[in-house]
Amino acid sequence: MHQSYVGDGLSRNTARAIFSMRLKRWENGEGITVFVLPDSHPVHRKFTRKVLALFPHQLRRSWDRYVYSGIGTAPIEVEDENDMVSKVAATPGSIGYTSKETLDADVRTLFVK
Repeated sequence: MHQSYVGDGLSRNTARAIFSMRLKRWENGEGITVFVLPDSHPVHRKFTRKVLALFPHQLRRSWDRYVYSGIGTAPIEVEDENDMVSKVAATPGSIGYTSKETLDADVRTLFVK
C-alpha cells in the first residue's frame, strides 16, 4: 500500500472489491491503482487463494469481463515482487501485495481481516 493511505487494514470483502476492480476509489475519493503479479507467480496464487478466497482464474475472469465489456480496466501487471514494491511506493493511492520476505519500509503494510 502506498504510504499516503490512512488506515490499518482492509476487510476481505473490500480487498476482493479492490483487486477485482469493482472498487475504484478510496474513502477519501482518491483513485485506486492496483498492481498485481503474473497469474503464474506463486505469490499471486497464494494471495488470491488465502487472502481473497478466490482462485486465480476467477479473478482473471472478472478482469476480462470488465475489459471486454468496456466498463473497466485490468490491474497493472508487474514483473516481480521488487517491481511491485517500487511501483506501489511511487504511485499515490496504489495497492499491491508481496510475500513477507519482500516487505519494505517504502510502502505501508496492511492486513486483510
